[in-house]
Parts: sequence; C-alpha cells; structure tokens
Amino acid sequence: MDAGLKRELEEKVRAGERLTREDGIALYESDDLAWLGGLAHEVRTRKNGDVVHFNVNRHLNMTNVCTASCAYCSFQRKPGEKDAYTMRIEEAVRLAKAMQGENLTELHIVNGLHPTLPWRYYPRSLSALKEALPEVALKAFTATEIHHFETISGLSASEILDELIEAGLESLTGGGAEIFDWEVRQHIVDHNTHWEDWSRIHRLAHEKGLKTPATMLYGHIEEPRHRVDHVLRLREMQDETGGFQVFIPLRYQHDFVDMKDGKVRNTLQARTSMATGAEALKTFAVSRLLFDNVPHVKVFWVMHGVQTAQLALQHGADDMDGSVVEYKITHDADDYGTPNKLGREDLLDLIRDAGFRPVERNTRYEILREYPGPDAGRRETPQPMRV
Repeated sequence: MDAGLKRELEEKVRAGERLTREDGIALYESDDLAWLGGLAHEVRTRKNGDVVHFNVNRHLNMTNVCTASCAYCSFQRKPGEKDAYTMRIEEAVRLAKAMQGENLTELHIVNGLHPTLPWRYYPRSLSALKEALPEVALKAFTATEIHHFETISGLSASEILDELIEAGLESLTGGGAEIFDWEVRQHIVDHNTHWEDWSRIHRLAHEKGLKTPATMLYGHIEEPRHRVDHVLRLREMQDETGGFQVFIPLRYQHDFVDMKDGKVRNTLQARTSMATGAEALKTFAVSRLLFDNVPHVKVFWVMHGVQTAQLALQHGADDMDGSVVEYKITHDADDYGTPNKLGREDLLDLIRDAGFRPVERNTRYEILREYPGPDAGRRETPQPMRV
C-alpha cells in the first residue's frame, strides 16, 4: 500500500468516516500488520477503552445428528453412525446442572439439524433448562436451526421465536453465517439457509427485542473480497436494526481427529490450508475498522489458540469468549492444542497479561463485575503489539 493511501485511510478512520468496500479490500492487501493492528487498536480503544469483556459460559450440544453435510463440518453425524447421539431432555438438564459451578451466567446451545426430532423438543428443552438454571441466560440455536424448525413445525419464524422466548430464550447464536456470498457459499454449505433467510430470522429476533451475535467463518476457500462483502451486508443490516451486539470471526479448522474412523467429513481440507496467525490478526483488524456500528468484536480462543487470541486483543478485539469447558464443534474435529477449559482465573490472567482490564459481562453485555487491570509497573496503558 502506498503512503498516500495509508494517510487517506488513517484520516478517514480518525475522523470517524465510514470505510467503503474498496477501502476494506485495500486494507486486506496491506502487508503492514503493525500499522493495520495499530489503527484497529485505536478504534477498539475509542469504543471500549482498556477493557476486555468475558463471560462465564458453557456449551451444550444436545444432538450431533444432522441432515446436512457441510463441507467444513466435522461435528455432524448421520443417524446410525457409531458416535451419533441425541440427548433426552432430562439428560440435557442433568448435564447442564453439572456445569453450574463458577457462577455460570450463560448456556450456549447449538445442535445438528436432526431429521426426526419433533419441534416441541426444542421449546420443552429450553423450559426445562430454564427451570433448572433460572439465573442462567439461554443463548440458543442458529438461524439455520430456526429455519429448520419452520420446516418441521409448519410455523413461521416469528411464531417459533415467540414460543422460544416464552420458554426462556435470551439470544440466538451467530452461527450458520459462514460466508454469505453465493460464489463461495454454494461450495461449503449443504442446507437451505442462506443470506436471505439468515438475515430475515435475525431481523425478526431484533424486532422482538433480542440482541444477537453475528459470525463469519474465514480461512478456507474464500478471498478477502468475500470477507469484506460479508461484513458490509451485516453492517447495512445493523444500520436498520441495531440488533447485533458483537461480531465474531471464526477461523476454519482442519479435521485431524475424525479421520481415525475412516471418514473425512471436512471435504475442504484437501484444497485448503488454515489461516495463519498473521491472517487471523489481519481479519480481526479489518473487521473492526469496517464494522463502525457494532460495539464489540470477539475472539473465540478455542478456534484461534490462546496466544493468537491475546494478540487479537491488540488488533481490534475487545471480548475474549468465556470459560468454555467443552466445545465439541471444533474439538471433535481438531487436535489443535487449545485447552479444553479456561476458568475465570485463567481468563483474568490472560487478559491482564495482554495489557488490558478484565470486565465480566452477561449475555446482553451488561457489566457484572470489574476486575483490577495489569500491574501498572509492567505497562501503563495497553499498546498495540508490533508483529
């Protein structure tokens, strides 16, 4: 990137001027990660100061049986496969209650698209979980799952959301987004929920007062222009609804473990390589710079590794997803080296070590507790780490 364009982009960012599609593509083309990270760090500091948010959550996947065979997914199983499972509601409640320690505030629920489970299983599950854990927020189901519920129930998404909210739903999850552009999506997704339905369902959720996350799966067969397009679609929708509270770039993972059963479910990996740490940091930085109307950018440490997650906090991210104990969606696929669990104290140490002040939040980003920041003798204020 030439010096003149750099100055132009810096001036736009510092003036709070909205970046264009062309700007986003130019940022991805820059090989100056230190400059890019510094600019994104300025924006995240302007929005969120020296704070890194986290929450104490657990993930619950009630079934891995799925009608779809998405090219990137190693989680799904077909009916009758050896390790396919579906929990009875009582089993899900028992497992959730066993996760209750450490003042749990959120249960994150995502499932496969089960071909025979009745629609009523889902609101009944939420009702039972809410009764068992009344203080825990239920963040449940992707837009893809809601679309599936429309198919199996004959109800509209609006009616489905009303029933789920009555049962205790506090937020949808952000999954199912992957990459919206059809040029890429047609090769990676094996279900019928695309941008039109994904955005329709989140828009309905926003109209009903829910705040939701949005995600992007990157580092597979897409190009930077597809990432820019993805963010700009969400940015335009955010202008309309104001309902997205956080954006979460998710790094595509290769399948290293499931091959032991002789089945390679991740059919992309033969022609892809996972995004490098530098590419991950660039993606966080560009996302933060483009997404001027979403308050938070989250790094999901399970899919990036702890060290890259810490660096992402210096490249635009201000949220380090919570004290996950078991995350089957990628831990069933990879042998990537991320820990299975980070507790509250682990997260506090990691956030402070990166130079930030930890703040515990709930699902709606309401502050529950503020903690002391890093030792002032080590670093007076957080600065972007030069790479």
